[in-house]
Amino acid sequence: MRYYVRKTGYFLVTLWAAVTLNFVIPRFQPGDPAEVMVTQMTGRGEVDPAQVQAVRTMLGYGDENVLVAYWQYLGQLLRGDLGISFTYFPFPVTDVIAQALPWTLGLVGIAQVLSFVLGTTLGAAAAWRRNSRFDSTVSIGSTFVGNLQAVWIGLIVLFVLAYQLGWFPAAGGWGLTDPGWNWMFVADVVAHGFLPALTLMVTAPIAFILSMRNTMVQVLGEDYIRLGTAAGLRERTVAFGYAARNALLPVVTGFALSLGVLMSGSILVESIFDYPGMGRLMGEATAARDFPLMQAVLLATIVIVLTANFVVDLIYPLIDPRARRAAR
Repeated sequence: MRYYVRKTGYFLVTLWAAVTLNFVIPRFQPGDPAEVMVTQMTGRGEVDPAQVQAVRTMLGYGDENVLVAYWQYLGQLLRGDLGISFTYFPFPVTDVIAQALPWTLGLVGIAQVLSFVLGTTLGAAAAWRRNSRFDSTVSIGSTFVGNLQAVWIGLIVLFVLAYQLGWFPAAGGWGLTDPGWNWMFVADVVAHGFLPALTLMVTAPIAFILSMRNTMVQVLGEDYIRLGTAAGLRERTVAFGYAARNALLPVVTGFALSLGVLMSGSILVESIFDYPGMGRLMGEATAARDFPLMQAVLLATIVIVLTANFVVDLIYPLIDPRARRAAR
């Protein structure tokens, strides 16, 4: 119980810090975001001070007292009021986020799960055949591929598979004029999401491969592995039933940590493929200096990553009982 209480406390403190930074950072930006927004909306050089004050209140810092403005900001968050997006005016930011979030969660979630399965499998196989040609190929290849940039990979994938071969759509989330929940629409969504997912999948498994390989090499030196081999157990049983199973525990912790890297990478990838997710929203908000939308996308991304880490922390003692004993 003490373990779960401590992890919950860490989660709440970290979440509060993230929410606070999301309040503080815009106030260190040069210039007045409210004046920029009013100027862009009205198209005039001179702005009405009343309009600027109204927009400043909408952004959450209408009060000159920072503490009062911070308290108002927290109250707005609890009510789910993140302001109005002038890029999608007059729709609230929460409505815009609600439409884009499922697309990013689906894309990143599928890429993360597949990367974890592929990465841990290749890492375990490379560790079991350590110092072999397969191990060298996987290790050196992973190091090389891990240095590639998602933007460069996305452009190559887009050029070859979409424009040259024409196998997949080049942009968007769907192409049907009358979308609906049927197999034709699902197939169309999968076809549009394949290239962004493939782009993320090129580099996403690398961390799992290297982590699993290095951890399993250490596990293979334990006495119980030698005992199992000496007892005549099958090679597959020793490799995956004992060594890989115990080496997998630290890699599970990295599953949630790598989600943040994948989420940040999806911002550029979604912009390249014009995918209707959070990444495209962030690109549009940054280009238009839509401060409420930028803050909301950043906050939603942080909350997703923190929640994923928190869930993994709660599940970890069920996988490894030693974590519960260490917390006593």
